[in-house]
Amino acid sequence: MDPAGRSTATAELTVTVTGYDERPVVHPRRLTLLRTAGGRRIEREEGVGGPPPLWDLGPVGAVAGARCLVLGVDGADPAARAGAAVVGDRAVAAVEALWGSAWAGRLLLELPATGEQFARLLADDRPGWADLAAVTVSAPGAPLHAPADRVLVNPEVYARLSDFGRQVVVTHEAVHVATRADTRAWTPLWLSEGVADWTGYRDSGRSARQIAPELARDVAAGRLPVALPPDAALTAGGEGLAQSYEQSWLACDLIARRYGPERLVAFYRAVGAAAPGADREAWLDGLFRDRLGLGLGEFTRHWLAEVRALAG
Repeated sequence: MDPAGRSTATAELTVTVTGYDERPVVHPRRLTLLRTAGGRRIEREEGVGGPPPLWDLGPVGAVAGARCLVLGVDGADPAARAGAAVVGDRAVAAVEALWGSAWAGRLLLELPATGEQFARLLADDRPGWADLAAVTVSAPGAPLHAPADRVLVNPEVYARLSDFGRQVVVTHEAVHVATRADTRAWTPLWLSEGVADWTGYRDSGRSARQIAPELARDVAAGRLPVALPPDAALTAGGEGLAQSYEQSWLACDLIARRYGPERLVAFYRAVGAAAPGADREAWLDGLFRDRLGLGLGEFTRHWLAEVRALAG
């Protein structure tokens, strides 16, 4: 205790968002206690390491949809919260229509007031994250093994999107929430990001060139890929990120068109269920043969033909 009567203590704050958190989320806190005539009181409370919970950024308001909950920091546009709830409800319905009901069937969105707050909540200052409209994350303070289960929205990027673009983004993230039980560290990112985009654009009526404009421009200029995008190409800040996402969407679209959406879902789940050996490519080739009746090389050739067709 210092001469002014202050002392510090550590504590754990346990929070559960009812209906959305499967387990309590623990937030380590540092408390500054002040001794007064009436006893000790908490003078200051702050987080200890890691990204802050949303309410550390300011008072939080909530808007509940039928299938989602939007938590927004005061300072964010109230209309944005209400709009996000509508988008979230549609996203849950779209995802459930394809992926079934073997998941929670609800969505939690966190809407900070600024891009700077988004960066603080994400706790990642690598280049590229600031350009993302949303990302699926685990709750701050959640156990290390807890899968990502909530959508963190970047308000500045999200606000610049059209209504259609917002729906695609939130539906994309909702797929990540819905498929967390089927997604493993070995799932290729082209597949996990591709199915998320494919679900977001499903039944939109958009053409391949409309969905993959950056890739179409590259193809028209003679810049063609030679293989499915590696994981590194789908990491925020990577060069050609938009093209890599579009390539991934096109690969999943090819599977869905040739074999049906149900086979795309089944293939995705099969990949998550079968851990690879030392040779990841041979493992994936075996899954292609077992589930789709053609090898990885043959599939890649079909996919490259689809890429070339974008030139018109």
